Amino acid sequence: MDWLSFFIFFVTCFVAASTGALFPPDEWYKSLQKPSWNPPDWLFPIAWSILYIIIAYVGMRISIIGGEAPFAIGLWALQICLNTIWTPIFFGLHKIRLAMGFMLGLWTTVFIMVLSYSSIDVLSSVLLVPYFIWVSFAAVLNYKVMIMNKA
Repeated sequence: MDWLSFFIFFVTCFVAASTGALFPPDEWYKSLQKPSWNPPDWLFPIAWSILYIIIAYVGMRISIIGGEAPFAIGLWALQICLNTIWTPIFFGLHKIRLAMGFMLGLWTTVFIMVLSYSSIDVLSSVLLVPYFIWVSFAAVLNYKVMIMNKA
């Protein structure tokens, strides 16, 4: 394990996570209509904390592999950018539809990561599956909130 690389990727994930503290669910969010299967607010920081550790570890693994690594690192960078920007758009600007667009970009990027990483590092691909499932769930939730609130 390359601890320096892991630390760099972890700090990057921490920056992404910090948007949750800067733009927490507020009265606007609480007033939105949400589906009955909407998870409780306390679950999101727990799930994301676990996922960010996995995402940082995958970033570290991919960064120390040669060959297709530049493309793989580019995908990693794109997903963390899309991940980071979603929270300020949704919770800060209250732009549910625009957030949905970014969520679709994130979903697509993570999907491509899972597929392409399988030819570079199978473990990294497998480790990203829970992230892909969570982003899929988040995308459906974002869509349902958008529809229920006619945003």
